[in-house]
Amino acid sequence: MSNTTPLLDTIDSPADLRKLSTDQVKQVADELRQEMIDAVSVTGGHLGAGLGVVELTTAIHYTFNTPDDILIWDVGHQCYPHKILTERRDRIRTLRQGGGLSGFTKRSESPYDPFGAAHSSTSISAALGFAVASEFQGKDNRAIAVIGDGALSAGMAYEALNNAGARETDLVVILNDNEMSIAPPVGAMSAYLSRLVSSKPYRSIRHIGREVARKFPSSFEAMAKRAEGHMRGFMTGGTLFEEMGFYYVGPIDGHNLDHLLPVLKNVREVRGHGPILVHVVTTKGKGYAPAEASADRYHGVSKFDVGSGKQDKGSAKAPAYTKVFANALIDEAERDDRVVAITAAMPSGTGLNTFGDRFPERTFDVGIAEQHGVTFAAGMACEGMKPFCAIYSTFLQRAYDQVVHDVAIQNLPVRFIMDRAGAVGADGATHFGSFDLAYLGCLPNFV
Repeated sequence: MSNTTPLLDTIDSPADLRKLSTDQVKQVADELRQEMIDAVSVTGGHLGAGLGVVELTTAIHYTFNTPDDILIWDVGHQCYPHKILTERRDRIRTLRQGGGLSGFTKRSESPYDPFGAAHSSTSISAALGFAVASEFQGKDNRAIAVIGDGALSAGMAYEALNNAGARETDLVVILNDNEMSIAPPVGAMSAYLSRLVSSKPYRSIRHIGREVARKFPSSFEAMAKRAEGHMRGFMTGGTLFEEMGFYYVGPIDGHNLDHLLPVLKNVREVRGHGPILVHVVTTKGKGYAPAEASADRYHGVSKFDVGSGKQDKGSAKAPAYTKVFANALIDEAERDDRVVAITAAMPSGTGLNTFGDRFPERTFDVGIAEQHGVTFAAGMACEGMKPFCAIYSTFLQRAYDQVVHDVAIQNLPVRFIMDRAGAVGADGATHFGSFDLAYLGCLPNFV
């Protein structure tokens, strides 16, 4: 059988990758995608997210000096290509197996995983912490956070953006927009503008202009700054991020290395000008037809046949608890029109997709916003509704203050359905529902 990954076979670490030409890097990306598909077909796991960032992962490791430069992946679903390039290819077929590689980034596993993740929206805060610590210690490295547009919907991400913009610390945030929910069209003009505004000459001219403006009254300086930001926002988008203190670059086609590499090189070389946000547009499941054709882009899969994409899911011996709950809640809702269901971006994982098919107007998916979801339920309960909050045990930890302050102390009739309680298998400790009895059993008015 012919070797399908000859160039990838020569790469043990990002240092090897950085010795290649840009044309060779494109070949590495193609081979990396094939290697990931083959590996996950054996182990199962999160396929679609990783396929969507193959070129981005390759470009980051080619451009930045990892692991000295700090690279933090939000959530970690997309980290499989990263693991293959960072000295773990020989173990990639042990993903999510006992004694094997974690399905997420993990500090104890590799120096290329500087910060562990599995829950959403933590990357910008962590990367800012690394960046500020590096400033204090006089280090000359970069901190890069890669966050998806879904994770960017959580409040913690905006808290971090707000703080980073106010501090003016050198930080690179790469927004991996894989749902087309934020981006305007991408293409040659967008790529040209991104290269232009990320380039050193443009940044230098902008810096000189701001220094000159500071010689004038503060009202003139503020007006000049707003005008420059709005003009660039008009050309390229990103006004929201500019208003938060970030220098916005993008959108860029995240599957075109001819676009990605020069922009990331420009971004790497810019120092002392504060935080930068690079907006990259990608497609989940990219490069594998069954994933691209699937509604969920093969987000999470069991073992599968590479040729057909058919998954080996086995046969269920008994109905899952999730299905039993969904059917029971539908029965309750049939009898009582005050019953409503709330979930935080996990309708299928909690069974509420089934409830939503029957009662779409009484089903609320609040996104990655557990804190809001709990207090939203509390508000509905105050008006006599009967809210059922279906949230994974591990994710309800994120809303503990709301559970205490907004539900327990006020003794409001909010029902919490804790999915994935106990040890839940392949996703590991970050997803175990290990603490729910302890952290809820101590609260007043809980049954």
